[in-house]
Amino acid sequence: MTTSPDNDTVTSAAPASPVEPRFVREVGQAAQIAAIVEPRIEALGFRLVKVTVSGRNGTTVQIMAERPDGRITVGELEFISRDLNPALDVAEPLPGQYHLEISSPGIDRPLVRASDFANWAGSEVRIELTEPIDGRRRLRGMLDGYVDGEVRIELLDRTKDDGAKVPEGAPIVLGLPPALIANAKLVMTDALIREDLRRSSRDKHNEADADDNGDGAPEEME
Repeated sequence: MTTSPDNDTVTSAAPASPVEPRFVREVGQAAQIAAIVEPRIEALGFRLVKVTVSGRNGTTVQIMAERPDGRITVGELEFISRDLNPALDVAEPLPGQYHLEISSPGIDRPLVRASDFANWAGSEVRIELTEPIDGRRRLRGMLDGYVDGEVRIELLDRTKDDGAKVPEGAPIVLGLPPALIANAKLVMTDALIREDLRRSSRDKHNEADADDNGDGAPEEME
């Protein structure tokens, strides 16, 4: 397997705390790998977002991780990689050689926790269901958030999977139980890019304020 180059030191995540569970989870080989890496990532103070196994570059295992605040640095990703490499070498979850890629969720991130759906309310999202609702297994719409134990989405596409169109009228808002969601992901739009930049700027400002007050100084890990 191959990984990104290592740095001598990296910054750690925030102190470990109970991690909010994911209700969008992997299946098959990806689920086996997630069972190995998720507790290790959490022990380091980070959280797992998603594991995917693809045929890219032969076989590629992509592990998305982040800090509890939803951000992560290149150094932190390399630190996670150094921890996971030996564990996966011992477990051998896949036959033969594979490429290991530790990455951030990206701007058009997967949504896997209740807080993800709440935090990104107002953004465009694509959702794939485990079984169809009213003739739809794939949904595209504006995320209304996470309310009363359901993911709420206002549909933008009024076309069902079989091509039939729902007559124009009142907005179609669906409440989806978490168990029905197989995959969910933000859609890359200009509005999403602007919002991500706004949040990044806000986070950097907050970190600078914390440093000025003598708080939030990054802890180095060897």
